[in-house]
Amino acid sequence: MPGAGAVGGGWAGAPGYTSPIPTTHAHLGNALASEWTKIRSVRSTLWTLGVYVVLVLGLGLLVTWVLSMENDGASNNTPVLSGGFFGVLVGSLCITSLGVLTVSSEYGTGMIRTTLTACPNRGRVLLAKAIVFFVVAFTVTLVCTSLVALVQSAVLTGNGADDPTGSEWLRATLGVSLYIALFGLLALAVGALLRHSAGGITLMVGVLLAPLVLALFMFARSMHAIRDFLLEYSIPNQLSAFYSSTLSNSGPTGWDPLWIMLALAVAGLGAAYAVMSQRDV
Repeated sequence: MPGAGAVGGGWAGAPGYTSPIPTTHAHLGNALASEWTKIRSVRSTLWTLGVYVVLVLGLGLLVTWVLSMENDGASNNTPVLSGGFFGVLVGSLCITSLGVLTVSSEYGTGMIRTTLTACPNRGRVLLAKAIVFFVVAFTVTLVCTSLVALVQSAVLTGNGADDPTGSEWLRATLGVSLYIALFGLLALAVGALLRHSAGGITLMVGVLLAPLVLALFMFARSMHAIRDFLLEYSIPNQLSAFYSSTLSNSGPTGWDPLWIMLALAVAGLGAAYAVMSQRDV
């Protein structure tokens, strides 16, 4: 009697056998679809991005209202669009948390085994996660910063402030959005390296705030050079450069912070790929 594996008079796996189930070669598009399904279906994404939107819009509009109460209409050399800085800075904690969780949560639940079984190519998995996360973070940030900038421009210019230039508009919307999305990619790389959610988030909070906090307490004259370096290249100071209102009189200006963060994100993702390629899981 033929065995259960016999199909069409032959054994599955025998020469000439053709499976009735259609098969296709896996490609990056499949990995992108999988990662998009994951990131949009988990509650952490909705909660994290929801809080992020509330912070960016809420703080941005609050600062706009405070500036509009001033009698000089914010014309005291304060850039019109600079009020968006505070919401984006605080909200960046949400983006970095989501970046870490995009990878580390799979290690915590064991889902990473299923992911790598379905797609053994570590580089493809990491690239798909990075692309999906970057697009989500960039899009949400661009929408929020654009809304805040539009409100600020309408309210403050109508109150006596100068109109923002085209360059200021680009930096305060497109530039900030690219910078925050790249900062989130750095957090994603940290999540892949550490494979631990709490540890990765804690480390990214330190990267965001520690240099600035340390610089504020370096009073000794012998430490002034270190203080200036930490202050100039701290994330808050780099972020403020997009609003033409840096925290120090030197350091990165204009679009320089974007290239710095791009280099850090690429280096982090490169290290994450190298480590993932050497691990079993």
